[in-house]
Amino acid sequence: MTTIAAGFEPYPTIKKTDPAVYRALSAEGERQAYCLELIASENHVSRAVLEAVGSILTNKYAEGYPGKRYYGGCKHVDEVEDLARERAKQLFHCDHVNVQPHSGSQANMAAYMAVLEPGDTILSLNLSHGGHLSHGMKANFSGKFYNVVHYGVDPKTEVFNFDEIRRLAQECRPKMIVTGASAYPRTIDFAAFGEIAREVGAYHMADIAHVAGMVAVGLHPSPVPHADFVTTTTHKTLRGPRAGMVMCKAEHAKALDSRVFPGLQGGPLMHVIAGKAVAFGEALKPEFRQYQERILANAQTLAETLKGFGYRLVSGGTDNHLMCVDLRQVHADLTGKQAEAWLEMAGVIVNKNMIPFDERKPTETSGLRIGTPAVTTRGLNTAEMRIVGEFIHKVLSSRGDQSVIADVRQRVREMCQQFPMPH
Repeated sequence: MTTIAAGFEPYPTIKKTDPAVYRALSAEGERQAYCLELIASENHVSRAVLEAVGSILTNKYAEGYPGKRYYGGCKHVDEVEDLARERAKQLFHCDHVNVQPHSGSQANMAAYMAVLEPGDTILSLNLSHGGHLSHGMKANFSGKFYNVVHYGVDPKTEVFNFDEIRRLAQECRPKMIVTGASAYPRTIDFAAFGEIAREVGAYHMADIAHVAGMVAVGLHPSPVPHADFVTTTTHKTLRGPRAGMVMCKAEHAKALDSRVFPGLQGGPLMHVIAGKAVAFGEALKPEFRQYQERILANAQTLAETLKGFGYRLVSGGTDNHLMCVDLRQVHADLTGKQAEAWLEMAGVIVNKNMIPFDERKPTETSGLRIGTPAVTTRGLNTAEMRIVGEFIHKVLSSRGDQSVIADVRQRVREMCQQFPMPH
């Protein structure tokens, strides 16, 4: 993105016409080029995806669906949306897909509204145990519109206890069970959740925003055979533009589409849908599976490296692209907030995160969430992940020592030069 990283000027017109925006864009380009991105929900898209999202399709209003638009001149955007839909269906082997949601939260809202009424009961994962705010947080629309009952992880194992989840489902008789997570490091047994949903007569919605890339290539069990609705973002392990989509069983297609448009959104962002089509096309190539395999190998290596330094990981490790690090065992008084800040100063970008049954506030936390999709995109492999684990431990153990942070920052910069941004 930056002149240094890519060897060209990426924003020549903005540079001339809007210096203030240009400065911000250039600074962000520098930040991405010379920091190690370990936020589990972020990635670096290809130049092809960037070109699609910055394309002329941003000019086109296209309310409705291909062949049924409320505006003229939609022949070519219809072709793009059809490509995105067909590629998504091929990737995930689903009956129906809607690629118009602007975000994962809007994808979830559309799925809820397709079959639920305000006040209906949802059973979903507690936010503090790894759930998502759109799964029923009180301040979110989901918590305001619906009666939400939460399940959590087992206090001892920190993984799902399906006997307890079944008991909760039988007790509250939800109309929908929501599965998926934003900070759960283990494989999710969607088949077991689907079985419980059928037992209590509930719909099953699986949010695979984090594991979609692995699901697409068969490295994580797919919820598609077991869920009425499957929602996802398109920008995490799927490595597409920042947006969402919803898949569903054929019998829900009409209701779902009507909730997306006109129920929630007006005209879709056709330039972003073009980016989705490009990303789905990339994901259908054999090398995308190899990429997902490297994400998993890198996560395993980083997890083992951190455990070697004495850090406790939630559930003891990871099966996917992320890990939740409990800082208390090595640094009893260190909050996730402070750890995040020190690491950012060193060019290592993570996010503070609640640990299950955390006694600290969400604004402080006792842990960090760390993921490997973005650094894997850059080309880092297991050897580098061991070094990254050392960077993290060195910074945290320094207690904010500026000389240590400066040394790690220089080493991070050198690693980033060795593994430049992919575009």
